[in-house]
Amino acid sequence: MTAMEPLSLDGAHLISPVPHPDERGELYQIFDSGELRAAVGHAMRVSQANCLVSRRGAIRGIHFAEVPPGQAKYVMCPSGSVLDVIVDLRVGSPTFGHWESVVLDDARPRCVYVAEGLGHALMALSERAAVVYLCSRPYTPEREHAVNPMDDSIGIDWPADIQPILSERDRGAPTLAEAERAGVLPTYAACQAFASALRAT
Repeated sequence: MTAMEPLSLDGAHLISPVPHPDERGELYQIFDSGELRAAVGHAMRVSQANCLVSRRGAIRGIHFAEVPPGQAKYVMCPSGSVLDVIVDLRVGSPTFGHWESVVLDDARPRCVYVAEGLGHALMALSERAAVVYLCSRPYTPEREHAVNPMDDSIGIDWPADIQPILSERDRGAPTLAEAERAGVLPTYAACQAFASALRAT
């Protein structure tokens, strides 16, 4: 059975698949809808699967989608290594503005589940890193937003020995305070209500 560990932010889980080795190598079951449902209380409808390939130092995020319907993500790194970061962007949450990071790599296949309303970012630690993630909703540009990953008020501990590479969009993204003032951040109440509705289905 796959180990599913809740992280410090409500709605975030670390998934550690159990290896099934034989003389050819190993098999990992990286996604089990029933086990995920048991852990988070509802099913994750997979609407889209993406593969990102990044060079060392590339930062993607902090990205999030408006709730409802938001966009939950199930993320793994099958090649290379990344620092995967989850940020609580839900206004009114007891952990608003807090973050947690997990190293995902090809040496020990692990995954993270990121619920609707949480922000997601990552940095490639290896020379080349591939990340695959499942999404509960397809990418919808008009509902997608970003918060600056270098915002000092969040204070993500990016590796000091790696030169960060950001897109123009992420470099120019608002700080957490600016995004809150602009009213684009999800609320904790809306995210809780949406999760409750998912559990009822």
